[in-house]
Amino acid sequence: TLNPHPPNLMFPIIILALWGILMTSSICLRQTDLKALIAYSSVSHMGLVAAAIIVQTPWGLTGAMTLMVAHGLTSSALFALANTNYERTHTRTLLLVRGLQLAFPLMSTWWLLTNLTNMAMPPTINLLGELFIISTLFNWSTPTIIITGMGTLITATYSLYMFLMTQRGSISTQFQLLPPTHTREHLNLTLHLLPLGLLIMKPALVSGL
Repeated sequence: TLNPHPPNLMFPIIILALWGILMTSSICLRQTDLKALIAYSSVSHMGLVAAAIIVQTPWGLTGAMTLMVAHGLTSSALFALANTNYERTHTRTLLLVRGLQLAFPLMSTWWLLTNLTNMAMPPTINLLGELFIISTLFNWSTPTIIITGMGTLITATYSLYMFLMTQRGSISTQFQLLPPTHTREHLNLTLHLLPLGLLIMKPALVSGL
């Protein structure tokens, strides 16, 4: 039987997990390396998962399981997109790869959808998982809504920052002749994002309910 009141020994660990959400999200705001930004984003989301697991409630475990599956697909899609950029520009520095929307408009659509998914856009299961976890933590301790709310706000900020830095603006003259994107890359991204949209129809497949 799950214990709705975790022992006092777990309190510092939950606090550290919540504090880690703010710290790693804040680090994302000042990253110049695209892959490092995506990696720190994963650490931030796993802070939510860790806190939800330690609280030991059915809703917490359901949210943790859902968010792990959701972010696994989302983070993998972001790394795949970062790799498509790197294969063509041979750099991961955000300031050097601006304006790629002009060269790859369809790939820019994938970037937008994946970043919206990363910030838990409905109707993906990312939103379902985060709502379960935030509700669980709020029920455990009311002030946690401040930290989780700030974490959600910062996540939205760096997700939009990542999209704007890679897709908008004027493209560098050294990237005028870039090889086109391939069907396999679009298929790869479709297989990442399509489940995120379809699983909301039957979330029990991933929630463990």
